[in-house]
Amino acid sequence: MIITKTPFRMSFFGGGTDMPAFFNEHGGAVLSTTFDKYCYVTVRHLPRFFEYTTELSYAKTERVSTLDEIQHPAIRNAMKMLDMHELRLSYEADLPARTGLGTSSSFAVGMLNAFYCLKGKYADKKRLANEAIYLERELCGEAGGWQDQIAASFGGLNRIDFSSKGYHVLPIIISPERKKRLNGNLVLFFTGFTRFSAEIQKSTTAAIKDKTAQLKEMVSLVGEAEKVLTEESRDLDDFGRLLDHTWRLKRETGSRISTGSIDELYEKGLKAGALGGKLLGAGGGGFLLFYVQPEKRAALMEAMKDLLYVPFEFENSGTRVVYYAPETFDKAGSLEK
Repeated sequence: MIITKTPFRMSFFGGGTDMPAFFNEHGGAVLSTTFDKYCYVTVRHLPRFFEYTTELSYAKTERVSTLDEIQHPAIRNAMKMLDMHELRLSYEADLPARTGLGTSSSFAVGMLNAFYCLKGKYADKKRLANEAIYLERELCGEAGGWQDQIAASFGGLNRIDFSSKGYHVLPIIISPERKKRLNGNLVLFFTGFTRFSAEIQKSTTAAIKDKTAQLKEMVSLVGEAEKVLTEESRDLDDFGRLLDHTWRLKRETGSRISTGSIDELYEKGLKAGALGGKLLGAGGGGFLLFYVQPEKRAALMEAMKDLLYVPFEFENSGTRVVYYAPETFDKAGSLEK
């Protein structure tokens, strides 16, 4: 049995510039972090006592006899890609799916990590990121960028640069005290709305040519935000002000990025004292992040009292195996035909 633990991510700057349709021509960059909310993937070989050969447990349960019968596209394609058979796989998570935290990509990374471990092979973080991108974007045909899979694999507070040659992960070098202050000034709320990121990403992809100027400016804000974090002389509160700027730019890149309800909540947060914030993910709903100074935090909490507050801490590890008890498996005797 293998159990992997893979973090979710929050993207601060550059979201949308991690899409190949943009960065292959213009280059892209994001600034993001993983935090201490995780998905857990458990994988083991299924004993041959049942009529079915594979059992999957996520939002629903599947019991099938061939890989082609699997309804979940990521699981089906991943099992085919890595030649996996006769498995019992289960998925659990600290936070709900379709809420802007890269949950599907964290699952893909954690699942691939578990599959490699079950085969007795080591896959490094770059390989897991690359194969998760290939799985979701190519094999499953889901629209979207690359940052989620990379963040889930590598973990930590990073700048990720994109170009036609690939990507580079650059950890943000920041003192522990400054990083703790940043964490403490960020407040996360669940709006209760969910959406399908891939659908919104399709509309965003279609609009890229019309929104090139906004996306280029969003890339420049990544560098500016990085300086705010790494230069001790800079006012850390500028990070919040830049969040406000990038969120207003982001809303211009697609009509489905925000909603009237989200806009009302955001403006309500600013009136309560937040310096800035943004909706996490592709848009449309999910988690709303604010940057607020300590003396204004209580007022913000009161203004957002109807929403679910989600405390969090940054994490640095990325995907990892938390339980490893390998099993022997004679593939030649597989029940899969």
